[in-house]
Amino acid sequence: MKLILLAAFIAAGCGIGVAQSMTPMRGKISSFGDTFTVRVFPYNPYPHKIRMAVKAYDQDFRPIEAHVFPAETMVGSKTSRSVLVSVGFNNNKVRRVRICAESIPFPGRGTNIKAQVCGRFIAYRID
Repeated sequence: MKLILLAAFIAAGCGIGVAQSMTPMRGKISSFGDTFTVRVFPYNPYPHKIRMAVKAYDQDFRPIEAHVFPAETMVGSKTSRSVLVSVGFNNNKVRRVRICAESIPFPGRGTNIKAQVCGRFIAYRID
């Protein structure tokens, strides 16, 4: 019983883990044109600024051509940043993509961990 109480106190005393995030994490888009655009908001939960890149992939995580603005940006502590991603349909009626926010490690820092957070999006071309 004492061991269970000790474990409960240790677990309660542990800090809440923070992680990069991005909203929205999924979505459905309808478009009348040859391209569709998604606005995502990468979030930095850390007490220091970080550099992030936003990239587009197909549903199998292969890089695809996309116009990302801004493609790389500094995100301040505990803030998010608006990023626009435009992707072509490539003559398809439906396109499934993954949009990922990736942290870029600063050179010369002690750790070089590259975090990646991805959302799934499906776009429908309306004729």
